[in-house]
Order: sequence, then structure tokens, then C-alpha cells
Amino acid sequence: SFADFTPQATFDIKKCELHRLEEGPPERAELTREQGLQYYRLMQTVRRMELKADQLYKQKIIRGFCHLYDGQEACAAGIEAAINPTDHLITAYRAHGYTYTRGVPIKEILAELTGRKGGVAKGKGGSMHMYAPHFYGGNGIVGAQVPLGAGIALACQYQGNNQVCVTLYGDGAANQGQLFESFNMAALWKLPCIFICENNKYGMGTSVERASASTDYYKRGDFIPGLRVDGMDVLCVREATQFAADHCRSGKGPIVMELQTYRYHGHSMSDPGVSYRTREEIQEVRSKNDPISLLKERMLSNNMASVEEFKEIDVAIRKEVEEAAQFAVSDPEPPLEELCNHIFYNEAPLEVRGTHPWSTLKSVS
Repeated sequence: SFADFTPQATFDIKKCELHRLEEGPPERAELTREQGLQYYRLMQTVRRMELKADQLYKQKIIRGFCHLYDGQEACAAGIEAAINPTDHLITAYRAHGYTYTRGVPIKEILAELTGRKGGVAKGKGGSMHMYAPHFYGGNGIVGAQVPLGAGIALACQYQGNNQVCVTLYGDGAANQGQLFESFNMAALWKLPCIFICENNKYGMGTSVERASASTDYYKRGDFIPGLRVDGMDVLCVREATQFAADHCRSGKGPIVMELQTYRYHGHSMSDPGVSYRTREEIQEVRSKNDPISLLKERMLSNNMASVEEFKEIDVAIRKEVEEAAQFAVSDPEPPLEELCNHIFYNEAPLEVRGTHPWSTLKSVS
């Protein structure tokens, strides 16, 4: 019976490396049974959803750009556990996991990937452009979401609503000039912005050592305090994000976090992912450092859940993802009449000398 399980336990977590900070996040984290199961369910759902997207891509049902998040689930789960639904989040193009954690159902994500009208962006955004309330999407241009995130933080400050913006980018984007411009403005104006570098060790096919003269991404804000966090441990990420959010809400300005994580798939679906790293390297991370296995082992060894319970959750998730995939494959594509919809906020622009190629189509928001 459920009464036999340990309701709560405290775990030692890896110490964060600090930059310009007197003290960092705690080195012990409390976890309730309910939280543990919730994090497990969330990470496992993202994992199964991404594996299904991989399968649909290989069947040529999903086309075009598609960047998968499997391996990095603890980042999304940990961040979401530490901020409020009313806080803001913006990320790059590896966005399926965050779209789900921000509240979009699996079927709408998969239908967006297959370009169907039941998709979260009505089938017009695809893999890189999904949105939800307080989620400003995947963004296709490397690093371009970072100034936008600083702008969202400026809006939070201007409105005085005590909200923060989590602005995510990868190690590949960390050398972009616009990042440093954003850091500078955020520091000057003390914006409530948590800049998070998801360092998955490779920018496309280039290892961080070959791309960055300094791989201490958490120090790259220079005058902005920073944290380096174990991004494969959901509790580590949660505690560090909580610390960072408190820092921002207390008016101390921005903070930079580096989450050390790993992606199991290639950069995108056109990258097999094994030409610049060995299969053994990937296998070693999977066997020793998998975020889902890590949480599961912790809970089992502390009698917080049973093996059967995890199996039941897995079966339910597989069923849900399978049903979502059926919807994503059977839902109709958007009709041609909708091509111009949702482009203009209110009024369509004036037609110039009848050059408008879609003049028969009206734009409706």
C-alpha cells in the first residue's frame, strides 16, 4: 500500500561552482514522493515523445528541421519545478521539451511537427516555432532569443510584477556577439533575467573545446554572477534555478547558469551524431548519468516508490504518446485559405497596384 512508502527524503547533490557569489544553492535537496513521481512522469513523457518524433521523422512523416531533446530532460523538469507558471521562458530551437513543460499537450506538439492544423501553432510553425502562454517559443536563429529574453525581463521589471524571464541558449550560441550585448544591458538595468547555457558539449558537430577559448560558460557574463550546475540531476537544476530566481526577484539583477548536460541524438535529424564522438561516449553517459535513471534509482533505494509503479507510469505514457502520434498522423493539414491568417495583428496592409499574390485571401487574427 502507499502508506508503506517513504513520503519524503533528503539527498546530497553536487556542489555548484560559483562566479562572483559569496554562497550558492544548498548542497542538500528535499524530495517528496509526489514531486519525485511528477518529475519522473514529466521527464519520461518528454523522452518518449522525442523517440516518437525520431520514428515519425525516419518514416518521412515529419520533414524539415527537427532537434530532439532526449538526454537533457532534467534541465526542463528542474527549471519548471523552480519557477512559477506565470514566469516567462524563451529558448532556442531544441524546444519540444519546454513546450510540453509549459503546458502544451503532447498531441498538439506532435501535430505541429507533422504540420497539421491541430498543432500548437496550427501547423505553421513546425519543430522550431511553438508557443504557449508565457513561453516565447523556439527560435530558429542561433542566439537571437537571448536579446528577446532580456526584453521580456525588461517588461517584467517595467510592470513591477515580480516575475522573472528564463532565457536559454546552447554552448554553440555562447560565442554570439548579441549575447554579450544582452548581458551588458541586463547588468546595467538589473533586469530579472536568468541566462541559462545548456551546455551539451557539442555545438552541432563541434566540441566546446574546439569552439570556445573559455569553456567556463558560467563566468562568461564577466560582471554578472554565475553558477555551474550538474544538468543531469533534476534536483541540482531545481535548487540552482530556485536560487537564481530568488536572486533576480530580490532586485540583484541578472544571473548566468551553465547546465552541464548531454544530448543522445545528433544535433538535428540530419546528423547521425557519431562522426564527432564515439558510440561508447554516448553509451557511457546513458549507463552512468541518465537523468531519468538517476531519479528512479534514488526513489527506489529510499523506498519512495516501487518498480511496479514506475512500470505502470511507463505503460500509461507510451499509450498517451501513441494516441498523440495517431492524432498527429490523421489530423488534416491546414487548408490554403488559412495561409494568410495570423500574420497581421489587426488590419492587413494596403494592396499596392494589385501586386499582392494572395489578394483573394483575407488575413484573420
